[in-house]
Amino acid sequence: MARDSYNDLLAFIQVAQQGSFTKAAAQMGVSPSALSHAIRALEARLDMRLLTRTTRSVSTTDAGLRLLASVAPHFADIDAELSAVSALRNKPSGTVRITASEFAASYLIWPKLSQVLTDYPDITVEVTVDYNRTDIVAERYDAGVRLGDEVAKDMIAVRISADQRIAVVGSPAYFAERSLPKKPQDLAEHNCINLRLPTHGGLLPWDFQKGRKVIKVRVTGQWIYNSSTPMLRAALAGQGLAFLPEDMALDHLAKGELVRVLDDWCQPYSGYHLYYPSRRQTSGALAVVVDALRHTEPARRARKPKAGAAGAR
Repeated sequence: MARDSYNDLLAFIQVAQQGSFTKAAAQMGVSPSALSHAIRALEARLDMRLLTRTTRSVSTTDAGLRLLASVAPHFADIDAELSAVSALRNKPSGTVRITASEFAASYLIWPKLSQVLTDYPDITVEVTVDYNRTDIVAERYDAGVRLGDEVAKDMIAVRISADQRIAVVGSPAYFAERSLPKKPQDLAEHNCINLRLPTHGGLLPWDFQKGRKVIKVRVTGQWIYNSSTPMLRAALAGQGLAFLPEDMALDHLAKGELVRVLDDWCQPYSGYHLYYPSRRQTSGALAVVVDALRHTEPARRARKPKAGAAGAR
């Protein structure tokens, strides 16, 4: 049967269930004559009578009763599935893929989303830790996380953190045998934990600023990593000085497990943003993620992020 016959079948089902052309027409929002024409067309194609019409009532023939019993449940199932799909707009579900740096994944995404996802059991969040400048469209990510000044202009960007700072830290045991550096140049006398990122090729320089004075320091030491968590671990173990996002060190500083130096040389810079392609419709799952991560506190005045500061994130 041709697809345009489905409307005639729907007309037949309504008339048979209502037992009246007038009631069925009101239910479907068409005229009784239009319904009568549809039923006659269906009967002509099947070459059999489906309804018995009198001036007072409409009833199904044996063939019509059989057709109603076999076809009506299928259309009911279709209606139920369509309603279920429409309900997804109110019940977010699906997978949201995000690419982010290690710091953003652990200190921004995890704390907020872990509190929210329990309310949305049908949402899955896949976070890929990646320091590359990933093309989220080409790699089929739903969103990415970068410092504000690094987000492309054609993306929708939502701030998810306050402005950031770098902290230079070492353990009390490390400083027990060494003097505290007073200026960035003093780092030449210290065992520093280096970071190598794919976006920079070589070892990441440590960038400092006080007022208008900007200093870039190439440090040396026994340890080189490609992510920040092992750098923190090495600093806690007394293996050297680490150049880390401030938020990674705060708890350890408060407990006296780390000592901060060169604080006056570490200035604020732009905070993190979640970004995603500009589209007419955002999935319900992504909307939940955006709302959960959105940072509502006013941003501090920040300077443009330096290569070292941005890379360490």
